[in-house]
Amino acid sequence: MALKPETGTELNLIAAGTVFEGKLRTPGSIRIDGKIIGEVNASQNIAIGSSGDVDGNMNAKSITIGGKIKGTITAQEKLVFESKAVIKGDIRAAKLVIDEGAIFDGKCTMGETKSMPNLVELKPEARRVEER
Repeated sequence: MALKPETGTELNLIAAGTVFEGKLRTPGSIRIDGKIIGEVNASQNIAIGSSGDVDGNMNAKSITIGGKIKGTITAQEKLVFESKAVIKGDIRAAKLVIDEGAIFDGKCTMGETKSMPNLVELKPEARRVEER
């Protein structure tokens, strides 16, 4: 009788020299040492090795980047940029760790963002107080 692994414990590997084009989804984790052109979604973790290159959006619980990424990155828990990481795109994460030497070009949003109250600008005529 074969044992079935628990859902979410699977580890997928895109080896160096491999090129994948399209949408990639996994209920577990993935390590990328090759190149991916497209979207990557993992229920658990994504790790990008130093030779890894992703041209597309990424979404996972935790993401560690040691290679190159061009796209939007969303980490529900933790996002780590290692020293040789090069990131071009916007990021969203609850926790962010950036090692010295990492390059990041984009916007960063952390934690839950609350909408700003509507601001009302008064016309100059309405600002004047009538003199009596």
